[in-house]
Amino acid sequence: MAQHLDFEKIKASNNTDWGAESRDQEERFFLESTVTRTRSVKLTFKVFLEMLKGLKQFHTLKPSITIFGSTRFDQNHVYYHLAQRTARVLARRGFGIMTGGGPGIMEAANRGCKEAGGCSVGCNIKLPHQQKPNPYLDSWMEFKYFMVRKFMLAKFSYGFIAMPGGFGTLDELFEILTLIQTKKVENFPVVLMGKEFWQPLRDLVEGRLVEAKTIDKEDIHYLYFTDSPKEAADFIQSVVTERFKFRFLKRQEEKSAKKLAS
Repeated sequence: MAQHLDFEKIKASNNTDWGAESRDQEERFFLESTVTRTRSVKLTFKVFLEMLKGLKQFHTLKPSITIFGSTRFDQNHVYYHLAQRTARVLARRGFGIMTGGGPGIMEAANRGCKEAGGCSVGCNIKLPHQQKPNPYLDSWMEFKYFMVRKFMLAKFSYGFIAMPGGFGTLDELFEILTLIQTKKVENFPVVLMGKEFWQPLRDLVEGRLVEAKTIDKEDIHYLYFTDSPKEAADFIQSVVTERFKFRFLKRQEEKSAKKLAS
């Protein structure tokens, strides 16, 4: 049974500045309307090149799950351990794990994946503080533009897990939900872990948004809430297997197949 989490004991324990602001002003200039046409074209080309580089870097990835979450939970925090255990379970079932490549929840997820022998990938972002990738990555790329990084985190994944986090986590979560709702992408599984943390958001979505008819009642089924790594993995595996026809063999089945082949 999933452990009940006391909200007063799960506040962020690491006040990192990771993600505070960009190291340079290029992306800011790109988003400003006052930039000249020539400069806009040059910046657009740089964005395009970075996207091509990312597509080349990650095009051979195995089916992966992207895990979002705050940088502010250190390795002693309950949510760090929850992310680590969840990634470990998913990796043992054959999934790769993709994160933003930084500290906190991202580090925990990559760490759990590595411990289980899975493929651990990071999409790092250039920032002024703690922008170095965490040490649990098999493959990673450093991005200058947030828009390209977010594209990579979405493109190469067959499921998404949102651990507790701040504005960045919410941004990534709702972008994925919007893409699913508008059918710009497949109906990938989306899991929110940390039920007590996410309860106010759940109340907003299932209550206010449905009541106001700003979303359809069926839209709430895009989200699966749990505190259990096994439940999260079971849900993701069942959805991916059913919708995308992937077969995930247990370790014993893999050993049996190798014996038969030999």
